[in-house]
Amino acid sequence: MVRVIISPSKYIQGNGELKNLYKHIHSLGDKILVLASKNGIKRTRDIIEESFKNNSANLVFESFNGECSRQEIDRLGEVLKKNNCNVVIGVGGGKVFDTAKAVAYYNNTPVVIVPTIASTDAPTSALSVIYTEEGEFSDYLLLPKNPEIVLVDTSIVAKAPARLLVAGMGDALATYFEARACIMSDGDTMAGGKATNAAFAIAELCYETLLNDGLKAKLAVERKTSTKAVENIIEANTYLSGIGFESCGLAAAHAIHNGFTVLEEGHHLYHGEKVAFGTIVQLVLENAPIEEIEEVISFCLEVGLPVTLEDMGIVKAKEDDIMKVAEVACAEGETIYNMPFEVSVEDVYSAILAADNLGGLYK
Repeated sequence: MVRVIISPSKYIQGNGELKNLYKHIHSLGDKILVLASKNGIKRTRDIIEESFKNNSANLVFESFNGECSRQEIDRLGEVLKKNNCNVVIGVGGGKVFDTAKAVAYYNNTPVVIVPTIASTDAPTSALSVIYTEEGEFSDYLLLPKNPEIVLVDTSIVAKAPARLLVAGMGDALATYFEARACIMSDGDTMAGGKATNAAFAIAELCYETLLNDGLKAKLAVERKTSTKAVENIIEANTYLSGIGFESCGLAAAHAIHNGFTVLEEGHHLYHGEKVAFGTIVQLVLENAPIEEIEEVISFCLEVGLPVTLEDMGIVKAKEDDIMKVAEVACAEGETIYNMPFEVSVEDVYSAILAADNLGGLYK
């Protein structure tokens, strides 16, 4: 049995830290491809350029088209080659990071991740989630290494919409429960081995931090302020969840998220919002103690995460649609098979409907 824990080479988090970007990355290369949305470039370009002022490194800014698809990865790879770039920086949110990591991988360059939001645990991982051009889940691209550097400027993250921070809490909410399932099943992790005690301790700390500081952090960022609770939740959403999921493993919650991507009604939701409901479904699936389910549902209600199908935009749940979600969640190779018992499509279908009823009861 081999135990493996992996992580970025360096994780940096602090107020105003984007101003020090050049200091942290200058040793990686001298021609930098910066990927971000048009709005992301508008928000951060002046700070990044000021950081690189009075040195020989060159910056190439390129707008991300919005979907981490094979087509977009190929397009940006051509931009990198045309400009002879030797470092990729992804600035923004989860799909930008996943795209930047994939572009760097296919072109053998270092990658630096600069979150401007804390909505997923994607920044730290050696993984890119690939979608179709239409936004449906396609596959996981497993990468040979984690990003060289993850740099989080908390002053920028705290000014993003509170819903994004809450979505990150939804993604992080699954970390401990999926890690626990993988350990019980002795499943292989995303890191390519069995879970370490250190990674599981990080996953547990992630859940504890959410319960302790989640609501306080949400209230603070609603006023565009950064407090100790905000700092703690940013770390939980980004680093604790990232290490916890990758070095302990994924299970039912993320597979159920992938299932829900096939329903158009849920396309307005963020990744973590769907994962949060998937976590409740996982707990129903494994018949967790009612006290534990209540704790998770109460947390979701407290911070504003979905607990029913209606919260997910599915007002009238059609049997065929929910069965389709269950079928995709149980596709061959899905992480749902890391659960410590056999899982069928019918089991998942029933658990989704039962979770919906439970959520409605507590609302």
